[in-house]
Amino acid sequence: MRAQLMQRTLPSLVLGLLFLSTPAMGSCLDKYQELLGQLQKQADIMQRTSLLLDPYIQSQGLDKDGLKEHCRERPGAFPSKDALQGLGRWEFLRTLDTTLGHVLHRLTALRRDIPRAQDLEMLNRVKQNIRGFKNNIHCMAQLLPGSSETTEPTPTGPGTSPSPTPTSDTFQRRLEGCRFLHGYHRFMHSVGQVFREWGESPSRSRRHSPHQGLRKGTSRMQLSRKNKRLLPRGQLPR
Repeated sequence: MRAQLMQRTLPSLVLGLLFLSTPAMGSCLDKYQELLGQLQKQADIMQRTSLLLDPYIQSQGLDKDGLKEHCRERPGAFPSKDALQGLGRWEFLRTLDTTLGHVLHRLTALRRDIPRAQDLEMLNRVKQNIRGFKNNIHCMAQLLPGSSETTEPTPTGPGTSPSPTPTSDTFQRRLEGCRFLHGYHRFMHSVGQVFREWGESPSRSRRHSPHQGLRKGTSRMQLSRKNKRLLPRGQLPR
């Protein structure tokens, strides 16, 4: 009986270990710079329209008769770059985690409009990448000052995601999906830009240091004043 039990549990144990080895399931980098660099690279990959938007447009026939021009992000569907830059680090990570949770739900809803198996496989890979990115968001939150207050990533169970506008028109539903994907890629581009503005340590950020730039400007001004020499009246400096 023990042998039979081992035979039944061993495959599931191996699969569990394989999942735990992926970024989506948990291990965290404990070096800030390495983790920040990984987040930046992931954001660069996730903003590529070739991963989702372009195949979707082609599979839905939206690349004909100028229909692609109507595939534009709906205003307010995703936080703007300015809005993200105005957030503190904690708020930025929380907003990012919540938004990507909504994205996962919308991608699941888009499955019914994706007929080709290869596109479905790509969609599943994108969802796995998003889960890995969300895990790294949680890891980064642990490295920020006050990490003892860190909570688990925002749950994304049913009902937490704003649903698309109900419509019985198949074409309109596909167009909404196209606009959503356009906004998602734009959002990830903005996320990558914000991460590149973070400083070299968890407690410092280049975009939140206006006083530092002011002090540098003041010191340069004082230095230039010291180097000025009094010249006889009417003589121009060389």
